[in-house]
Amino acid sequence: MPEVVRAPLSHPAWQHWPGSLLAAAIILLAVCGAGALFWQAPALDIGDLWASRYLRSVVLFTLWQAFLSVSLSVLLALPIARALDRHRNFVGRGLLLRLMELSLVVPTIVAVSGLVSMYGRQGWLTVAIQEWLPFLSWNLYGLNGIVLTHVFFNAPLAARILLQALESAPSTQRRIASQLGLGSLWLWRSLEWPSIRPVLPGIVALVFTLCFTSFAIVMTLGGGPATSTIEVAIYQALRFEFDAGRAALLALIQLLICGTLWWLVLRKGLNTALVPDRQLVISHARPDAKGVRKLLDSFLLAAFVLFLTLPLLAVLARGLPGLADAMMPSGFANQGLQLLQATALSLGIALPAGVVSVVTSLLILGAKPGSANTPISRLLETSAYLPLIIPPLVLATGLFLLLRPKLGIASEGLALVALINAMMALPFVMQLLRGPLRNLDPASTRLADQLGIRGWYRWRWLHWPRLRRPLALGLAYGTGLSLGDFGVIALFGSPSAPTLPVLLYQQLGSYQINAAAGTGLWLMVVLLALFGLFNLVGRPPTKSQGLHSPKPNQLETSNA
Repeated sequence: MPEVVRAPLSHPAWQHWPGSLLAAAIILLAVCGAGALFWQAPALDIGDLWASRYLRSVVLFTLWQAFLSVSLSVLLALPIARALDRHRNFVGRGLLLRLMELSLVVPTIVAVSGLVSMYGRQGWLTVAIQEWLPFLSWNLYGLNGIVLTHVFFNAPLAARILLQALESAPSTQRRIASQLGLGSLWLWRSLEWPSIRPVLPGIVALVFTLCFTSFAIVMTLGGGPATSTIEVAIYQALRFEFDAGRAALLALIQLLICGTLWWLVLRKGLNTALVPDRQLVISHARPDAKGVRKLLDSFLLAAFVLFLTLPLLAVLARGLPGLADAMMPSGFANQGLQLLQATALSLGIALPAGVVSVVTSLLILGAKPGSANTPISRLLETSAYLPLIIPPLVLATGLFLLLRPKLGIASEGLALVALINAMMALPFVMQLLRGPLRNLDPASTRLADQLGIRGWYRWRWLHWPRLRRPLALGLAYGTGLSLGDFGVIALFGSPSAPTLPVLLYQQLGSYQINAAAGTGLWLMVVLLALFGLFNLVGRPPTKSQGLHSPKPNQLETSNA
């Protein structure tokens, strides 16, 4: 008698409701924030907007600096990605890739302090240039510094994503190219360009959004009203001028520009990995990785490593004395105590934000049906990328105007900051979890469905062994992005109770250089400690039962 095989059981409808409700809540929150902007904004008249010299200059400068930043970041990222694709076995390559990935979560204000130490008026490189090439003039403050800092942050991220696209080229094509000994130009036309062309629109949109919505960089390095961006103008209108109408109008302009850009990208599907995949392995060498090309690539990668590491080394060199002074008994009563209080407040916001972003991502990904054309699927996709379409400060401005009469105590404002930071991290955390969650072993999933395993046992034996590392990495990214936030907390926070980024900005503004360097170093130590802790949590146990998926008898026992 033939064996009867039962069809896989479909998931109960109630399991899709938590993620769908969360997605609807995210969209409702964004709609309420945007609605508050329309409510507070004056009558929208493009003629009146362009009649204001200040508003016109703010919008044009924001577009110009974002265009320059995107162009230079992509132009630098392309040769870096090609060089890394050509050379896969040099010493320190893995460490360089990890450093490029961390550019997304390195606190902006910390990197700015390191860049000031390198390229500022008294910076190491500026002093050397003035001695060796006195006819060259350089000023970090203004458009130069803004674009340089944007390239420092976004070129590594773009290069890492482009490298993943290059590494994803079919192995058969790589083997044929290696056998034919194709040169660099032919490899570009036949192998590289077809691989990176689908992801370029997403990379440009991502980098443009990050540069267009930059806040801490412009606040620190802007140098005056002539180099104000829309986000800085929104902050100044709310905090100093108390002009809610102007802030709402600027927020709507920013929402219109970012929303249009992402609509153009998402209408044909997003092929870009917002966070690179660490599991890709390449086996076929490139035929053009030798001779003069190897020397040029070595020089390029060495210069790129110096470009990334020297500002961080400057933070370390200047921060050690300042941090030691803060932790000494003589300075602990003032600076050291303030540093610990700011750390506790930052962790109190960042840890809940990271947990909320991971839990929300899991529920939304678990609620998505198989078909991509259903209303629920479109709702979930919209909520996933909504934080990229609506920048955090724009959403914070709308919610600030909507809830302003009711935000009576500081804890309510901080809870709102944690919520907005969790939404800000949502696209990146979902990108980390989407692949591992959908690549579960089909045989084990089918067997669990047939046995009716649900709830805790399904999570324990089926999902947790495969999602342990991605969950820990997602929690690290969500917490790290919130820990380094300076934009939203500047709007809702209190100067008397600063977080670590706000404290660092206050010290830089009052020319406490040593104290600021110590705070920046401490912020990096806290960030690295969090990543190390989450890496330990995500590391699988050494015992064999924790390394593999459960056997059928284990599933049956668990179900029983």
